[in-house]
Parts: sequence; C-alpha cells; structure tokens
Amino acid sequence: MKILITGITGFIGSHLADYILDNNLGNVYGIKRWRSPTQNIEHILNKVSLYDCDLTDLHSLIKVFEEVKADRIYHLAAQSYVPASYNYPAKTLEDNGLGTLNLLNAIRMTNQNPFIHICSSSEVYGQVEKNETPITENQPFRPASPYAVSKVTEDMYGWMYYTAYKMNIVRTRQFTTTGPRRGEVFVASNFAKQLAEMEKGKHRWSYGYKIEVGNLDSVRTFLDVRDAVKAYWLLPECPAGEVYNIGGDATMTVGDMLGKLIKISDLSHVNIVVDKSRFRPADVTMQIPSSEKFKKATGWNPTIPFEKTLADLLQYWRERV
Repeated sequence: MKILITGITGFIGSHLADYILDNNLGNVYGIKRWRSPTQNIEHILNKVSLYDCDLTDLHSLIKVFEEVKADRIYHLAAQSYVPASYNYPAKTLEDNGLGTLNLLNAIRMTNQNPFIHICSSSEVYGQVEKNETPITENQPFRPASPYAVSKVTEDMYGWMYYTAYKMNIVRTRQFTTTGPRRGEVFVASNFAKQLAEMEKGKHRWSYGYKIEVGNLDSVRTFLDVRDAVKAYWLLPECPAGEVYNIGGDATMTVGDMLGKLIKISDLSHVNIVVDKSRFRPADVTMQIPSSEKFKKATGWNPTIPFEKTLADLLQYWRERV
C-alpha cells in the first residue's frame, strides 16, 4: 500500500509516518516544502520517499501525483499557528484553503481515486457556551481567527468535492493535540520547553524562576499525538463524506495543565508571570469535544494517560535545550 502524507515533516505528519512504518502498514511518501526542516523525520529519512512540493503550486502537485499513485492520502500540511494567522491572514488562507483546493484538483486531474483525509480543526467551532459542550459535529461554525476561517474553507472544500465528484474524502476536526515534537509556540510544548530550560538554570530573576504564560483559564481537552495517528489510520473504515471530531479525554484549564507539568519537573517552585502579548485578539476559551461519533464508527479510544504525554513532552525538551 502507498500512503502519501502532506506535511510529513510536521508534528502529526511525522508521528503518522512512524506509526505506519513501525507497524509495517505500507510504503510512506511525503510532500514537504523545499525549505522545511526535517529534524522530526531524521530517524526515518532512509525509509520514506520525499517530494519537494508547494501546495499553492498546482503544477508541482500534479507532478507528484503522476509519479505516486497513492492508495491513501493524509492531508496534514497547514499553517497551523492561530496567533500568526492574525498577522498573515491572506497567507494563511492561501496555504490552507488554496492548498487544499489544489490538492483535490491535482488528484482529479490525474484520474485517481484514493482515500483522502482532510484534517480540519476544532477552531472552526469558535467560542461556545458551556451548555453547548461537549461539542458535536453539528455545532455551528463560528470561526474567531483567520486560521479558523481557513480551516472552515478546507473543511468545506472536502465536503464539496465529495458531493460534486464523489471523491473518497473523510474530514476530521482535530481538538487540542500534544506530545513530543510539538512546536514550541503551542501552549503545552512552550511551557515544557521553558521548564526544561529552567532545570538547566535559565529564566532566573530576583524572585527565582519565572514562566511566562497567556490565558490560563481557557479550558481544553488534550489528546496524545500517538493516539491521534491511530485514529487517522482507522478513517478509511468510515463512509466517504463523513466528518468526525477527534479529541482526547483529559479536560482541564490551561492553568491546571501547567500545574501538572511543574509537578513532574525537577523544580520546587516556579513564579507564573502573565504576558498579555500571549493573548489572542479573540480567544476561544472552551474546547471540550464529543468524539462519540468516531468512537462508535471505529471502536477507537485514546489509551495514553495525559501524565505520560506531559512527561514525554518534557523529556523531549530536556534533550533539546
């Protein structure tokens, strides 16, 4: 089986490649930008076939699909950092919206009919009220950032190409996912990196160690990336055209998550300093998913305890700072 992953050098893409190779599930092909760093896949570079390609360039995609007749395509490439999308809204929409459109057109233009996974985001739901949780797939879209708008676009292109052209597309809306290799700008990973640096004597001030934070009151439900990729592998069991929330079971405030990280660190005390620049212009403060639809369809359940996720994430940064 040939499996093509867009964004293979990224956080989830690299873990999905690991899962496929570790379980001998098929041959892995990856699309990456020529300038993308490859540290997340250094350990498997000799086991995957990589193609330099920009999703905003339709011609380059057509060339890849003419060569790689994939059985499954996991579309994970995206500009995925919400705060950056406020500074670069047009580029975010181009990368995520136009990139998805080009991907689907390139598949059609090369007369292929693989399974296609379109990875959308919980951010499409925007701010919800407490009585609207847990969030189901029927929750209305209320995008609160340019990133969220771009993911609504991506999501709807997946739906449209299924309806119009009967393409074998399944969409997911991914809730907060973390673990080793998560980019340092994302909240749990950022905290873990700061703590790992403190363990090595950095971030000291007159009152001891300090950690810089944003909104600690936001509620998130966390999922380990290694459970997420197991869910992705099961998606072809689902009917084409469907959409599924993929989320974990560990629900807490961002502040509670930070407390758990500090507890497992080697630090006895950390001063928490609020940095207003870390707040979003329009914050989404409650993301609690219902993944029941997907669980019933596939039997999937997250199995990795959140404490292990945090411990592995902290260890990841200890080895890098």
